[in-house]
Amino acid sequence: MLHRQTAPLGNTTVGIAPKFVPTLTEEEAVVQARLLKALADPTRLRILSLLSRHEGEVCVFEIVESFTLEQPTISHHLRILRDAGLVDCRKKGLWAYYYVRREALNRAREVIDALAQLD
Repeated sequence: MLHRQTAPLGNTTVGIAPKFVPTLTEEEAVVQARLLKALADPTRLRILSLLSRHEGEVCVFEIVESFTLEQPTISHHLRILRDAGLVDCRKKGLWAYYYVRREALNRAREVIDALAQLD
């Protein structure tokens, strides 16, 4: 979203305040982009769909069994989802059990809703 700027900014090249400025800081944009980028992959969406259907935790080997991809590829996608905060896991013995972090999905919805709002 863009808002009108009333005070001049110090980093303008011609000394004139910009007409519009983003409402997001650079840091906020990076965090939100990481979240949305994690969602912007068909395999990761399918993993989230699989995990969302189960209230509890799903063992990584059960996730691998559900796809035609190899375990290292699934682990790569799970790492991206974890880095974005969309899933987390608990270690039990040799296995990792993954689950959806619903609050992160709500954050993604809020990001999209904020972009869709008209001021």
